[in-house]
Amino acid sequence: MVTDKGSAMALFLFMNLIKNKLYMSSTKKQKFEYSGKLEEYQLYKKNTYTKYEADQYSQYQNFLYKRALYGLKSLPAEEVAKMSKQKQIRIQRVNRRAQRVLNEAKQRKVISITNGLFAKWFPDTKFTKFMLGSTETDFKVRNTLNFKDLNIDKHEIVRIFIEEGILSSNFLSLRRDPNQLPRLKNV
Repeated sequence: MVTDKGSAMALFLFMNLIKNKLYMSSTKKQKFEYSGKLEEYQLYKKNTYTKYEADQYSQYQNFLYKRALYGLKSLPAEEVAKMSKQKQIRIQRVNRRAQRVLNEAKQRKVISITNGLFAKWFPDTKFTKFMLGSTETDFKVRNTLNFKDLNIDKHEIVRIFIEEGILSSNFLSLRRDPNQLPRLKNV
């Protein structure tokens, strides 16, 4: 038995070295092959690329969506500096309204999830009946859960924005900015 800390540490390091040597020598096939803990991490070497999900919205639709969701933060600083004060105020109002609507939608989602859990786990209790009876949202409470945790995707957010009038009703048919289209010259 080892009594001092220095020799105990040396013994520990020596045992780990022996163990690693035995492991490496028993699994290594060629000297250029990796044989560590992550040896079989990449099982299918043919499919080493990641296929990203294609966005179905046009560039203009994404611009409108981000402007409603993020407000002036979605725009470059030089564009905001050129913008009139009334337009900045309008964008900020739309953004605040969008955040209130999203907060309410997230609260409704949390309420439906918790009501389902209470109804399943505690079906015949007074507390469950009270929880199922009170489904109103509170605009003072800020829901900090992210969309991924609540299983809310971009399509659902766009649908909510269209229903609430934050995005126009023809949002899904917009493909390019109507203000960028060529105009007829006045003669």
